[in-house]
Amino acid sequence: MTPTTIQLTGAALFAVAILHTFSSKFFERLAHRRPAHAGLWHLLGEVEVVFGFWALVLMVAMFAIDGAAAATGYIDGRNFTEPMFVFAIMVIAGTRPILRATTAGVQRLAGLIPLPGSMGFYVAVLGLVPLLGSFITEPAAMTLGALILSDGVCGRGISTRLKYATLGVLFVNVSIGGTLTPFAAPPVLMVAGKWGWDMSFMLTTLGWKAALAVFVNAAGAALLFRKELARLPLAVGGPGGEPVPAPLTLAHLAFLVGVVVFAHHPAIFMGLFLFFLGVAQAYARHQDRLILREGLLVAFFLAGLVVLGGQQQWWLQPLLMSMSSDAVFFGATALTAVTDNAALTYLGSLVENLSDSFKYALVTGAVTGGGLTVIANAPNPAGMAILRGHFEHAAVHPLGLLLAATPPTIVAALAFRLL
Repeated sequence: MTPTTIQLTGAALFAVAILHTFSSKFFERLAHRRPAHAGLWHLLGEVEVVFGFWALVLMVAMFAIDGAAAATGYIDGRNFTEPMFVFAIMVIAGTRPILRATTAGVQRLAGLIPLPGSMGFYVAVLGLVPLLGSFITEPAAMTLGALILSDGVCGRGISTRLKYATLGVLFVNVSIGGTLTPFAAPPVLMVAGKWGWDMSFMLTTLGWKAALAVFVNAAGAALLFRKELARLPLAVGGPGGEPVPAPLTLAHLAFLVGVVVFAHHPAIFMGLFLFFLGVAQAYARHQDRLILREGLLVAFFLAGLVVLGGQQQWWLQPLLMSMSSDAVFFGATALTAVTDNAALTYLGSLVENLSDSFKYALVTGAVTGGGLTVIANAPNPAGMAILRGHFEHAAVHPLGLLLAATPPTIVAALAFRLL
């Protein structure tokens, strides 16, 4: 197939956007060196802004080349449900009632793990919360995991190496931890209905392998940094402020469940979200600051990825389909690092008569590589937005994340390929 001018432009801008994400720390340093235009450099250094910015450039090019009708028709044809859902679920999951309830559960589990200092807590957070993503969805699990780690580990003077290792394990574990069910992980959701992957199939074919890899990654990171974690006292309690009444916690949980149940119906879940905002305002004394800014930035990032990603099918799909069922696992793992993993599995679902081994390799490869970069998995920008303030210049170096996520990625690959 011969690509159009817009498709070539979209591919070029997509490559530029990827390079931009790897240069975010450069712009943050520039903001400190040149304070006269610090606001602009800070803006360009925001990872969540990158894809939205280059998506805007693509739309300007489309208006200029194909005209207003084609440009607006393209935008109208894109599905922005996922960015809206991630925004709503992030804000609700990040509230004091939800966070306190989850932190209390994690601390009880940590108490059953006979490890010194914060080691048991660390294993419990990175081992349990990602698996919750199979039920409350991966974006919610990422938000909860990042917020708990922010207060309980990353914000307590730990080393930079431990911060990167924690972020890498969190990203990988959330990516694979949503595969116990067919509705929580975006790359699985894209194919589950068409390929007939039900709950039983997910648990027996992918889920148990993913759960094992999640716990191995969590325990491995805790063991590697055992001296530092053992010296770190266990954080007691959750977010500060007044105690949260049980009925209000139940109400927040009901809103969370409602948004998850209607995740594919934006008119309904956004209506529930607006109702939630009213309840949160009515009981403001039981709330911390709602993470509206972080949620909006993440939604903007994902929306930009939707716009730019729509112009990549012309080269991605032939590349994937040219691979064998053995090669596609490693190909999908590598391609996920520079594209959204749900986009890869969606492209695979468009092809008829794929073998079962090809389907398995495509999906497991896509989720295995979901922690390597911030763009590899839809929930990653949420975790980045919450945790990056603990890194130098409030910026996570993409190469540092890639190196930190490689060992847990290898563990996930071994689990899916050998078990």
